[in-house]
Parts: sequence; C-alpha cells; structure tokens
Amino acid sequence: MQIRMLMKEEKPPMALLLLADPSRKIVEAYLNRGQCFIAQEKEQIIGVYVLLPTRPETIELVNLAVDENHQGKGIGKQLVLHAIAEARRLGFKTIEVGTGNSGVAQLALYQKCGFRITGIDKDFFIRHYPEKIFENGIQVVDMVRLTQDL
Repeated sequence: MQIRMLMKEEKPPMALLLLADPSRKIVEAYLNRGQCFIAQEKEQIIGVYVLLPTRPETIELVNLAVDENHQGKGIGKQLVLHAIAEARRLGFKTIEVGTGNSGVAQLALYQKCGFRITGIDKDFFIRHYPEKIFENGIQVVDMVRLTQDL
C-alpha cells in the first residue's frame, strides 16, 4: 500500500470521502481548503484523509475513511500516523481531529495514535447537518474533539 497526496488533475474519491462525512457541500469545502491524501493498493484507492489548516500552527485531520472492504486491517491507523507525520513535516505544532460521539472505534483509534480528548462541541451535528445521522445505533449529536502536540 502507498499513501500519497492526490494530484490536482486527479478526481477526489468522493464515495470514500462521503463515508466519513455525509455532506457533499462540507466535503467539497474541505477539499478546496486542504490537502487530500489517498491510500492506494495497486490501482485501487482504499483510504483517504484531508489535512486542513485551521489556525496558525494548527492543522486538522478531516474526512478519514477506509473502503469498507478493507476495514479492520490497520489501514486507518496507518493513515492517521501518516497524517501526523505529514503535519509535523509541514511545520505544524498541533494536530486536531473531531469525531461523532457515537464513533467508539474512531475514538479508540485516535487515542491509540496519541490524541487526547480536549473538548466536546455540543449539538455540532444537529447544527451542521439537516438530517439525523446514526452510527452504532446512536444518534450522532456531539463532536468529540481530540488534539495532539507535534
């Protein structure tokens, strides 16, 4: 597997990006402001993430997704570690990530990769998404924010 930046002439893997965030409008905004990275196995894109500068010296990891047929193989962890290394290489001092309150596997993954829970953005998904989102049988309501110093 190879992880690399998506080239400007390449189309972003929208189906994968929409696995991480169901709003095409929000995903497109992230893509316009950030850098998209893909995990590729042979010619197939099996994972994706976007790094989005948010404040001076701070970057956010958004839209992390792994193709459903390739989940459970450690690809997500490799993508998170790649994002951390890339943020460090770019000179950022802090990397942040946010995930839904119901994302038990995501919360575990980020903490295994060195992130710490630093806050909760209450009602984030109610304010920013017109339709209710459910994960693991739980309505996604709050955004759990995690941070790592680089």
